[in-house]
This record gives sequence, C-alpha cells and structure tokens, in this order.
Amino acid sequence: MGSVRKASAWLGLVEDSDDRYYDDEYPEGTETSGGEAWVTDPRVRVVAEAAEEKGRRIATITPDGFRDARGIGEMFRDGVPVIMNLTSMEPADAKRVVDFAAGLTFGLRGSIERVATRVFLLTPANTQIVSGEPAGRANSGFFNQS
Repeated sequence: MGSVRKASAWLGLVEDSDDRYYDDEYPEGTETSGGEAWVTDPRVRVVAEAAEEKGRRIATITPDGFRDARGIGEMFRDGVPVIMNLTSMEPADAKRVVDFAAGLTFGLRGSIERVATRVFLLTPANTQIVSGEPAGRANSGFFNQS
C-alpha cells in the first residue's frame, strides 16, 4: 500500500484494505462519566463537558513518539483545535509529526501555526485565530499625537 493511499485510508477518505496499518494498542473504555471530559488517550486533555456542548474545545497533546500522531489526527478530524507540544520528543520524530500535521491540515483545509519552540497550533477550517493585539493599537500609539 502506497503512502498516499495509507494517508487517505487513515483520514477515512478511502476504504482500508491493509490491516497492518492499524495497531490495537489504544485502551478501550476510556470514556469517563460525571463532569470529566471525554478523552481518547491519557496524554490528551480536553476542557470540561459544558464547553464541549457549546463547541468550545481545544485539545493539548504531548506525544512521546510518532505513534501518537493518530490521536492528533483523530481530534483534528473531529473539528477540535489541537495544541501539539513536541518538546519531549526526539528531533527526528518531532519533524515527522510536524510533517504529518502539515499534511493533515492541508488535507482538511485547516491551518498550522508555530506558537513557541516545538509547540504548534492546528486549527480546523471553521476556526478563526484572533491576535492578542487590541484593535487599532498599531496605528494609534502613545506618541502618535497627530
């Protein structure tokens, strides 16, 4: 199976005929009850259930290796913005995860933005990133008295 076909199958765009691609290492029954958020992996944290109902969820993922890219893809594919913290990864694996995330965001028409050194924000197509600068601040400074 070619790499493009594998990526398409992983994203759910085509039927997967290669069972070797998937592993069964993810724990089953990770859903929680009560006020805790639904999580697919222990390394993924999502805001409270009330925010999930309003569609205000952001996932933060700190992968240990490239095998954790699946969790990133699942969250992003569900329309959840993802913050990837790659500071605990080896540089070669971190580069692979960034390449994967770049392809993921391109394929799903999202965007990827570097937030800090080895920390990236993946945003779905329907999410707008708002800058922290107040409106009109660039044009009207304290010393601009004209």
